Formats: sequence, structure tokens, C-alpha cells
Amino acid sequence: MNLARLLDRAGRVAGGRVAVWRGTSPVATHAELAAQAASLAGGLRTRLGLAPGERVALLMTNGPETLTALFACWQAGLVAVPVNAKLHPREVAFILENSGARLLVTTHDLAGTAQDAACGCAPQPEVVEAGSPAWRALLGATPVPPHPSKASDPAWIFYTSGTTGRPKGAVLSHRNLLAMIQGYFTEVDSIAPGDAVLHAAPMSHGSGLYALPHVAAMAGQILPESGGFDPDEILRLLAHHRGVTIFAAPTMVGRLVRWPGKAGADLSGLKTIVYGGGPMYLADCQAALRVLGPRLVQIYGQGESPMTISVLPRHCHADTGHPRHLERLASVGFAQAGIDLRVAGPDGSPLPVGETGEVILRGPTVMEGYWRNPEATAASLRDGWLWTGDMGSLDEDGFLTLKDRSKDLIISGGSNIYPREVEEVLLLHPEVAEVSVVGRAHPDWGEEVVAFVVPAAGASPPHEALDALCLERIARFKRPKEYLVVPALPKNNYGKVLKTELRRWLEAEARDNNSKPA
Repeated sequence: MNLARLLDRAGRVAGGRVAVWRGTSPVATHAELAAQAASLAGGLRTRLGLAPGERVALLMTNGPETLTALFACWQAGLVAVPVNAKLHPREVAFILENSGARLLVTTHDLAGTAQDAACGCAPQPEVVEAGSPAWRALLGATPVPPHPSKASDPAWIFYTSGTTGRPKGAVLSHRNLLAMIQGYFTEVDSIAPGDAVLHAAPMSHGSGLYALPHVAAMAGQILPESGGFDPDEILRLLAHHRGVTIFAAPTMVGRLVRWPGKAGADLSGLKTIVYGGGPMYLADCQAALRVLGPRLVQIYGQGESPMTISVLPRHCHADTGHPRHLERLASVGFAQAGIDLRVAGPDGSPLPVGETGEVILRGPTVMEGYWRNPEATAASLRDGWLWTGDMGSLDEDGFLTLKDRSKDLIISGGSNIYPREVEEVLLLHPEVAEVSVVGRAHPDWGEEVVAFVVPAAGASPPHEALDALCLERIARFKRPKEYLVVPALPKNNYGKVLKTELRRWLEAEARDNNSKPA
């Protein structure tokens, strides 16, 4: 099964329907997009001499060419390696060398980064800029039909962010991604003719995956002219289009909910917001439901099993009469169909209801392994189970509540403290806009809790009030020992807070204090 057949089918069955929009302007029909992908695939095979199984890196900002390049890779039997557009050239160079990419496709705004990265590689991959004469020459090649790829053949190598070391490339096969698509239809949402996904997040990662079920349903793709998440632009597009789905990190949902321009906005075009990629705190979820209505669906996934581990569907968000409604809103839902989900102890055995352990799973969406990294593969895939590194607990109904990444766990005086629990409490204070809790080394206790607080506009939450709020709701040992007020939290371009950066700030502060004369 080659995923390129999804676009080929859409081009034949719904050829005259618009496949890609730039803002409110149609760019290509399904027939035109399928023809472009087939011609580009021909150019990759015959003019550049790329053989099935070779890797093509895509360092591109969101645009129609991103979709063309992605499906052309699969049409030619190649492996797509989408790359985060905000990486440093040295980081891009690592991915190019590690994946062994023969070609790097880029966009004009990233051409300098692409050239710098490619020049640092041995052997040096060829660089082709979308829209350039070289690109147009490839599009002028004789089209080729979809390559007869096997279901187990690699389709997409998803590189992790590398916040704890060198990035690892999760190998997703055609079978993995097809199972992901089917899971979307059965667990997340339906897609009707005329619907579309609005790519407000990078297509190199989360949002790009949502393109696949929409191609499978012969629906559209909307590319904002800004190339990213602009709340005013999003609201304008929702007033123009119908049946729109947006994948958004919780921070993006929060920005949209708090945006002044939403007052009186026409939200009739918004069908669904699928959120994931980070914690959605209970207070934020309740606010989003009040403002956006029953349009929210939550997914929990990883690059190793993308958007497919668990789901909190629309009806669970809306079921306010359920006695555990708030607990369910604070969870990431239940295991998707076909996924075996377990909260496990160190030996892999399931833990009792309510106990916290590592989330592990198995199923058809789990990656084949890490590219050229057998040690990491052996550590993450054990006895058929993917060990996620996430800590969580299951309730009696099978709803999973995530505590934190195992690496974010704070151990103070021998007691486990999960940052999310503390963050949920601090966000109840009306003068707190955002918060992130991390551990700081302590000579006696091992670690102590530190909270980075972003105040609401014009506010200055007193530390005494934050302390009192914590003492009212959680055990004394869990409350932060220091509240650091900051204008913003460091985030990656998917909106996820970089706790590693916060810990570096604390380490640098400690070094500076230690270097001061007594």
C-alpha cells in the first residue's frame, strides 16, 4: 500500500474539487495536485536518479509545494523526511547526514539555511528550491504511477525535537500512517466533501499528518497567507470556509480564546479543533468550551505513534452531566480502537487503577523503530510495547490522565511531585496567564519546586496568594519554593513549553551565584 494512491484516487474521483486553498483563493484541484505530484515524482526518479527507498528531506514553510513534494516522494517510492523549519543549520545538517538524504527540498525563505546545512554534510545532498527553474524542470518530467511500495516500507521519518540529546528519527511505514488515517475516521472526526483542514501549525510535524485523512476523504487543505497562526487571519478564514478543522497546540487554542478580535466573529465555518502536543489545563479547556462551543477533540500521540494513542472525543467534552466530567476533561481520554494501552511498572506489568506509572502501548500505528539507532529502538520497543516516557494513571473506566514526562518528574525529599498537578492549581489564580513548574537542584532535598509564572496583562500576582492557593489545594511539600515572574515561557514552534530551557536558566543562575565572591 503506497499512500500516494490516496491522492491519485482523489484526482480521479474528485478531480474538479478544490484540493488546496491559499487563504480564500483556490490554488489547485485534486486532479491538478495529483498531476503535479506524479510529474515531480518522475523528475525525482529520472532526472535526479533517486532510487526507491532513498530519503528526501523537506525543509519547507507551509505552502502548496509542501503537499506536492510530500506526495511526490511517496509516488516515486522515496522516504520523506520533513524537517522543523526553525532548526539551526547545524541541526538540519545532523538530520541530513543521519537520514542519508540525497535531496533537500526547500522554500525561498529557508534557502540560506538549506544551503548552509547541506554544505556541512558529507556527502552533500542536492538542494532544490520550490518555484526555482530546477523545480520547474522537475515538474516538467514525464509522470510516473505510484510506486508499488510494500506496507512495511518507510514513508516518513519523524525526527524528535532533540531536547534531551541528539534527535532520533522515528520510522513510520505506509502501514503505520494508513492505520493512523483509519483511526482518525473511527475515533476523531468525520470528513465530508467540501470540508478542509486549516494548517495553522507547521506541516513538517503535527499539522502535516492531518493532511493525510483529508486527502483520503478528498477534502481540502487551507494554507494561511501568513504561513502560520495569526488569530485575526484564522477568524477571517473561518468566516469564508465551511467544515474547517484546525489542529492546534493548547497554547494556540488559548490564544484564540483570549484574542480580543473574536468578539462577534463568525465561527460558523469552524467544525472541529483537534488539540494535542502538550497539556491542556482544565481551566483552559473549560474556557475554550465556553467560547468555541462543542467543537473540541483531544488526541494524545507521539512521533513514535502519531495522533493515535488515546482520544477524548467531542461527546465527552459536551457530557457535562457525567459525575466525573471535570476529571475526564483533565484526562487525555481513552485508548483508540486497535491500541493496547497500559500504565506499567518498571517490569512492564500493569499497575492498579489510580496508580502512576509509565504509559506503554502496542498497535498498528507504532513506529518500525528509530532510523539507524538500534540502541534507542531496543530501549523504546520492548516485547512489542512502545515505552512512551510519559507518566500517567488510568481510572476505572479506562480514561488516561497524564502526569508528566518521566524526565520532568521532580523528586524532593524522596517524594514524587508531578509538575502538571502544581501547574493546574496555579492557573486557577485569575492573575496567572501561563505557568511552568520545574525542579531545581537542592543540597538537602535533592530537588525543590520552582514555578515560572507569566502574569495576565497588567497583573502582578502576589507570591503569598499563590502560596496560599497551593496550600489550599495540594500537599505542602508540593508547593513551589520560588515563583519567578517572566514575560513569556520559551516554546518551540509547535507551542510546547521547553522545560529543558527553564532548567538551563536555573542552572545558569546557580553558576552565577556560586561565582560571586562571599
